[in-house]
Amino acid sequence: MSSMQADSSANVTFVRPAAFFINGFFNMSYAKYYYVFLSLVYVVTVLGNSFIMCIIYLARRLHTAKYIAVFHLALSDLCGSSALIPKVIDTFLFDHHVVSYEACLANMFLVYNFMNLQSLTLLVLAYDRLVAICFPLHYHAIVTKPAMFLIIGLMWIFSVTYFSVLVGFVNTLSFCRSVVINSYFCDQGLIYRLACNGNSLNVLMGKISFGLLMCTPLILIIITYFCISLALLKIAHGADRIKAIKTCTSHLMLVAVLYLPVLSNNIAAATTPIHPDIRLINNSLTQTIPPMLNPIIYTLKTEEVMQSIKELYKRSRVCATIEINVKCSGRI
Repeated sequence: MSSMQADSSANVTFVRPAAFFINGFFNMSYAKYYYVFLSLVYVVTVLGNSFIMCIIYLARRLHTAKYIAVFHLALSDLCGSSALIPKVIDTFLFDHHVVSYEACLANMFLVYNFMNLQSLTLLVLAYDRLVAICFPLHYHAIVTKPAMFLIIGLMWIFSVTYFSVLVGFVNTLSFCRSVVINSYFCDQGLIYRLACNGNSLNVLMGKISFGLLMCTPLILIIITYFCISLALLKIAHGADRIKAIKTCTSHLMLVAVLYLPVLSNNIAAATTPIHPDIRLINNSLTQTIPPMLNPIIYTLKTEEVMQSIKELYKRSRVCATIEINVKCSGRI
């Protein structure tokens, strides 16, 4: 009898709110200018990543395993920005601060899932460069299209499973005090702090997320480039060494753009007091700027992509000229 009473009292005290209130940029001065800036970032992100995906799809020379990974990176950037920026603009610019409980968890899942896929895809591209430089004779036998599709499929299975579990643990929390989230999206690290029951599992998942999904890929990328550096030192001809280094520059820039701001923000937050508005702006920029810059970097710094763009442009000019000539001869 006493156990039944305990269960019923636990059910009474367990509170799952109907909605959360997103409060991140609510009182920030000149916030509307920042939302306009984010809107421009989103437009450039959509155009840039759509452009690079179209180029990879249309150019036959880019139908390789490496560019399957590049295509996936662009897709992850596009989906991640689409999950975050329009919602931020709708929330703060149009004063839709109240987000239903289910929509909040869905937003959390999408944002984290695509951020993780971006990180893992950069690791896959590092693996591609490792095989290309350290095992050039076996590259086409190791890095194949089926192998790349398999790797990307496993990435999706792992990421979707992990973040489904992470979001599922939020359902174990009871919110009997506040439902105000002081962030610009449904941040798991802030939501579990609002709970009034045990949140140890959510704390553990948050730490694992940062360590396993952000730090581990970066460490593996650093190890990869250490091995690449050793292989480059063994190349006798300087011209071949420079050519090999050029194939890595675009990827290294993508790694720096994604990881350095995230690590800098976390180190700064742990060592020095930061104004909440500045922290939110820094965090939002680290999530929105890399997806905008990635297609620009790959377009400008990769010879294969630039050459493919030129070939597609020439082909379109030729097709346009032939079409005009056919129309003119028909009129005559």
